[in-house]
Amino acid sequence: MEGHVVITGATGVIGSELAHQLIAEGEKVVVFSRSPKSASSKTPDAAAYAAWNYSSAEGEWTEYISGAKAVVHLAGKPLLEGRWTEEHKVESYNSRVVGTKNLVKAIQDAEKKPGVFISASAIGYYGAFKQCSDTDELDEKAAAGDDFLAKICIDWEKAAGGVSDEVRLVLLRTGIVLSTRGGMLQQMLLPFNLFLGGPVGSGNQCISWIHIDDEVAVIRKAIEDPSYKGPINLVSPRPVSMKEFAENLGAILSRPSLVPVPKFALQILMGEGSEYATKGQKVIPTFLNDHSYRFAHPSLREALGDLVEHNK
Repeated sequence: MEGHVVITGATGVIGSELAHQLIAEGEKVVVFSRSPKSASSKTPDAAAYAAWNYSSAEGEWTEYISGAKAVVHLAGKPLLEGRWTEEHKVESYNSRVVGTKNLVKAIQDAEKKPGVFISASAIGYYGAFKQCSDTDELDEKAAAGDDFLAKICIDWEKAAGGVSDEVRLVLLRTGIVLSTRGGMLQQMLLPFNLFLGGPVGSGNQCISWIHIDDEVAVIRKAIEDPSYKGPINLVSPRPVSMKEFAENLGAILSRPSLVPVPKFALQILMGEGSEYATKGQKVIPTFLNDHSYRFAHPSLREALGDLVEHNK
């Protein structure tokens, strides 16, 4: 098999949409999944399935990677789902950093290297801030942060950077991906629909967001366009405060945005993770702007309206 696309994390919100689009257009997609059987039911038309165990590189990884057009690496334990125990933090770190190191080893061992290695990262790279006024706009040249999420992203990117110079490397510093199939927006829909919606925490923290359509479109562009390399901030050009986000969502749903989620409630549910749920980053997509990428959904109000209407 040659000219195919390997995807890890292909059953997640981003990976599944990417896989479905590629398969629909006739691309051969190989899915790496913790449960190949489950993955085959979610992406039934993939060319092949391989077992994903981040803690040890499997022999068949190299076999499927050899001759690939691209390896798109999106796998990682969800960070903000559930309480932050030490076990959760270790698993969140290892599933990204150790998994990426082992995937890079498999790429290095491949007889025919893939054309591009597209590895997930996050805007957590820059650190987290309590409110939008805490920092200037952050582009791809901004300094790294020094908190736990920043450490994950820094080490994650370092692990990806171990790939051969023969392989073009793209690092996706993704913001909050808006989708009704998972993530922050999905979690906020229920309380809003029950007239209990409102901002999380103070409401002053910055939300650097991106519509799922633009997220996937940029990844597809990165597969094909050799000028896409290095870190790319995957966010819309217009970050907003959490308060603005909640107000826009309420307006789209014709619901009030009056019931803020207090920090103490998040602390009960998430422990240390509540610190990150009530902070954010003011990130701008300088790389994409410089490469004349045209966002399908640059406006938050329009993006939320599109997602709610089509229930994506």
